[in-house]
Amino acid sequence: MKLQLTCFALSIFAPASLAQEKHNFSIDDMLAMERISDPQMSPDGKQVAFNLRTTDMAANKGRTDVWIAGLDGSAPRRMTFHDAADVNARWMPDGKSLVFLSSRSGSMQVWRLHVDGGEPEQLTKFPLDVGNLVVFPDGERLLFTIEVDPKLKTLEENKKANDERAARKSSGLLYEQLMVRHWDTWADHKRSHVFAWKIGSDAPVDLMAGMDVDSPIMPFGGTEDLTISADSKWVVFSAKDAGREAAWSTNNDVWAVPADGSAAPKCLTGANKAQDGAPSFSPDGKRLAWLAMARPGFEADKQVIHVMDWPAGTPRALTANWDRSAGEISWSKDSATIYTSAADLGNQSLFSISVADGKVTRLVADGTNASPLRAGERLLFAKDTLLAPVELFTCKLDGSDARALTHFNDARVALAAMGEFEQFTFPGWNNETVHGFVLKPANFVAGVKYPVAFLIHGGPQGSFGNHFHYRWNPQAYAGAGFAAVFIDFHGSTGYGQAFTDSISGDWGGKPYEDLMKGLDFALSKYDFLHKDKLVALGASYGGYMINWIAGQAPGRFKALVNHDGNLDERMAYYDTEELWFPEWEHGGAPWEAGSGYGKHNPIDHVAKWTTPMLVIHGALDYRVVDTQGISTFTALQRRGIPSQFLYFPDENHWVLKPANSKQWHATVLAWIERWTK
Repeated sequence: MKLQLTCFALSIFAPASLAQEKHNFSIDDMLAMERISDPQMSPDGKQVAFNLRTTDMAANKGRTDVWIAGLDGSAPRRMTFHDAADVNARWMPDGKSLVFLSSRSGSMQVWRLHVDGGEPEQLTKFPLDVGNLVVFPDGERLLFTIEVDPKLKTLEENKKANDERAARKSSGLLYEQLMVRHWDTWADHKRSHVFAWKIGSDAPVDLMAGMDVDSPIMPFGGTEDLTISADSKWVVFSAKDAGREAAWSTNNDVWAVPADGSAAPKCLTGANKAQDGAPSFSPDGKRLAWLAMARPGFEADKQVIHVMDWPAGTPRALTANWDRSAGEISWSKDSATIYTSAADLGNQSLFSISVADGKVTRLVADGTNASPLRAGERLLFAKDTLLAPVELFTCKLDGSDARALTHFNDARVALAAMGEFEQFTFPGWNNETVHGFVLKPANFVAGVKYPVAFLIHGGPQGSFGNHFHYRWNPQAYAGAGFAAVFIDFHGSTGYGQAFTDSISGDWGGKPYEDLMKGLDFALSKYDFLHKDKLVALGASYGGYMINWIAGQAPGRFKALVNHDGNLDERMAYYDTEELWFPEWEHGGAPWEAGSGYGKHNPIDHVAKWTTPMLVIHGALDYRVVDTQGISTFTALQRRGIPSQFLYFPDENHWVLKPANSKQWHATVLAWIERWTK
């Protein structure tokens, strides 16, 4: 059955150009992989619904459909077949049907589909798009979000205002406070509000009426920011009500509101001036849990699971003594256990946590694991590694007997020769233990020395580890004949909060020392690494580090690649949107005494630059603004250093469009091959 399923998925979704014989992994293989997300367990725990995204190269975009898989090992079933986007499937409480969001009517609306088959039925026909769908436990109502003007009362008024704005001849936008733009979008007067709607009724109820805030929290919030009590009487959501301080505050909060809209929302976490979010009711309705940070202004603080008896208990920090940062909250059906994932020694591991006493047990260690869901006497989760993209797995409740439930990419993985990897440790800054990975080239031959792609992660509070990445995948370099080395330097996540904290105020210090020591260690340990053919690549903070390396080690690398990296930390403060980040990392605003913007500023060392560099930037990057990339290229050109500038007018901080991703990889690989021949 598994072989039949694999061939079925391959024949339907694989691009015609996919070679049916073994070949080195390439960007074409990466784009061809089918991407599983958003698994949702059926009420009886016997089936899981999920999104499956395929890449349509002709249309230069991804296409998403809803699928169902049985936990008994039966073949997954594709439930939607329309060319439009079908996403965010949620089970109705009786388990007989799914509701989901689809753009097939011309706008994003709610549709219902019976599990036994038949054509989907459109449930909503609102004049505005719907997002972030959740089902009430009573099965009579739906919860979703709509972007509205808080000053207007009806959806019809909002639609009319939108149409009038679109017809306006003038294009000026007038602002009175920050943020004027965020991530890749300019701010307008609209806010994402949470609505409750009785199925079949006329108008939904705005549960945030008049609030000039967004829920989910922009730009990356989703359904994890919404939860409904077991008795369907309460809705709890995450929102940030910081007013004019929104650009430099991380004070996100958890709010509760009667599900019928009979009272205004009440803030539950006002005492904590740092970040609160991801609320989740226990299945028995007796408790509410959420994730919280302790330090205001710090976005990479440890996330602690807090639990309170509902509705008026005293919150307790369930995981305060656990030196890992919880990534999500998923309850067991008996409400006695919380499952979560957390960065952990170069992996993202799965853990169970006793609600009674906070005892933490590691269940699945290796790989990148997420979205844990209790399925009877087993646990379902999504897993990927450096050797394979996401598939759904199940394991026993103690983490043993892990088995793949889906096999959408097995055939593609089998056809693509990839590099084997190994994790290592070495004495880094202050002789503290630092972790790194080495990835051999595809079709590795013992005795041959290979050029080295030295990959530097962003964040900087992040990690390059055991993960199948769709933008910075080390296998893309292994397939091109490079060995890849990547180091989780001081500041990386998954090694304890003190290790993560250590980068703040020291961007070019401890991390740079770790990177250079880690590279030296790898070169001495692995004789297949060519010490004279080194190239370094990084994005975001990694791009900053490339600029820093250019001035600190001008003869170390044959070539550099800088994607979306800062050249001047002082000016970058005035360009960016989330001011809390540089203020925490550099000790305040640039004009304040003691701020550290000049401590490790690449622009002050341009006179020492000699290494050829490829610079890449996106016009829609409002986090690291494109003028930083242009300035870097200007410095290189004026100094006569061989350099190229790849500019994407339609990309943000990431490169997302398939054709642009292909161009990105082709340009990067051509550049580093040019200097390592």
